[in-house]
Amino acid sequence: MPKTNKDGSAKKSELPSTLKKSPAKAQRTFAKAHDSAAESYGEGERANRTAYSALKHSYEKVGDHWEAKDEKGPSDKKAAGTRGSKGETKGGVDANASKSHLYDVAKKLDIPGRSSMSKDQLVDAIEKANAKETRKKR
Repeated sequence: MPKTNKDGSAKKSELPSTLKKSPAKAQRTFAKAHDSAAESYGEGERANRTAYSALKHSYEKVGDHWEAKDEKGPSDKKAAGTRGSKGETKGGVDANASKSHLYDVAKKLDIPGRSSMSKDQLVDAIEKANAKETRKKR
């Protein structure tokens, strides 16, 4: 089902819950990428993965919504590779961001023990906190 209206805006009723709380540009990015992928590959998981990949290039998940990244680019090792490449996705966390940026995100999410965490631990803690916030707000 198309995710965009005739004017190019995102159909809010068709968006995942985390995008409904996100900026209009993030909604359009996801919706247009999804519609294009659905045209090429058909509806389903591949179209959704493609849309999330496009979204993660410019946005990162913070709690139950998406925020614009300071710098565009792949968000984790999986996103930097090609289809079928090894590595894990980090659920919208910008794992390639600086440790200080990740610390700031962890602070927004009120993650305990963040000051003593390594960069990888911050990424994992943010991913876990994001999932918890999303579940709580549904």
